[in-house]
Formats: sequence, structure tokens, C-alpha cells
Amino acid sequence: MKDPEVVLITGTSRGIGRFLVDYFIKKGATVNGCSRKKIEWSLPGYKHHVADVTNETHVKALFSSIKKQHGRLDVTINNAGIASMNHFLLMPSKTATEIIETNLLGTFLVSRESGKLMKKHHYGRIVNFSTIAVPMLIEGEAIYAASKSAVVTFTKIIARELSEFGITCNVVGPTPIETDLIRGVPPEKINRVVSKLAIKRIGRFKDIANVIDFFIKPESDYITGQVIYLGGV
Repeated sequence: MKDPEVVLITGTSRGIGRFLVDYFIKKGATVNGCSRKKIEWSLPGYKHHVADVTNETHVKALFSSIKKQHGRLDVTINNAGIASMNHFLLMPSKTATEIIETNLLGTFLVSRESGKLMKKHHYGRIVNFSTIAVPMLIEGEAIYAASKSAVVTFTKIIARELSEFGITCNVVGPTPIETDLIRGVPPEKINRVVSKLAIKRIGRFKDIANVIDFFIKPESDYITGQVIYLGGV
């Protein structure tokens, strides 16, 4: 009998990350997740780690635990991310730094440690997150979109660097999803974004899971360095 797939998902305390934990456990995977704070829930087959993805010591400890417990890692989903949506003239440098560090540095650190562990078994799937704010050039999201644009470039390059180890690296770019990330955004702004999509509706969790499923299945070993934006940008 085949061993369960070992999956790491960052930013699992709520939103997309929380949904993906449930989703992969139902598929029979063994799931590890992390967030900066403790969570108030638990699930069979899920182990939570308190770790800040921007902290190298935290990230290394996270991977040391995964290696000790499972000896391998099959899938990494770099979901952890933050956004702040306002005019760039009004954005404090502290906020800009937090966005760039979480979205880009966090993705770098987790991807690097994933690659180290995955290459030992010559197999792995890394899925990173961008946003439709990158191709749509949405006003008020300059730093957020810039950080996610950097994630796209980063992923395309590491896809080449890791290809010899049987590891693929791809990107999903969601539309607005009904999560805490957008609840503070005025509805008219969300509606304006949705109106520019080919498929004029807000995104659903299952839309993201569908793309991730495509990227991580064994048959997708010839798919790497690619970006799929949802909604028909």
C-alpha cells in the first residue's frame, strides 16, 4: 500500500490555507501546516507548527520536524501572504516591508528548504501564490502586486534550478476570494475587479484547489515554471 502523500501548507490558521488543510486530509494526505500563532482546532492527520515564514530559524525548525517525522516531503504550498490595499503615497514603509518579507522572503525560505528535502528523493511539487493584481495592475495594490510579481519571477527561475531533481515549481494566481484578506475592501472595488474578468464572479476555494491538483499530480511532471491566473484575466 502506498504511503500517504506528505504535504506542507503555510498560513493554515484561516482562509485558503485552512480550506486546503481540510481538502488534502480528505484526500488521504498527511498534512503539516504553520502560522505565526497557535490555532484552536485540530484534525486527525494534521500537525500544526507555530512558525513565522520570514524567520529563517523558524523555517529550519519546521523542516527539521517534518524530516524527523516523515523523512520526506512531497508537496509544498506557499499560501502564507499578507496584503494592504491603499494608495502607495499613503503606505508606511513598515507595512511595505512586512508585505515583501511575508510574500517573497517567506516563499523563498520555505521553497529553499523544501527543495533541499525533496531532492533527496528526486521528487517534489512546489506551488506558490501570486494574484490577478499582477497582470491587471490594480491601483492601490502596488506593493502587494510587486511582491507577488517577484514570486512569479522567483518561481520561474527555481523551476529551472530544481528540474534536475524531479521537482516542479508553479504558480496559481487567484481572483479575490471571500477571505479575511479582502473583507476590509469596499464591495465596489471588488465588483470593479470582477467586472473586468472573463468569468464575472468572485473566486471560490475549490477553484484554487483545482489548479493545485493539476500542478501536483504525478502526471504533471512535464509542467513547471508556469502561472495559471483564475477568472480569465
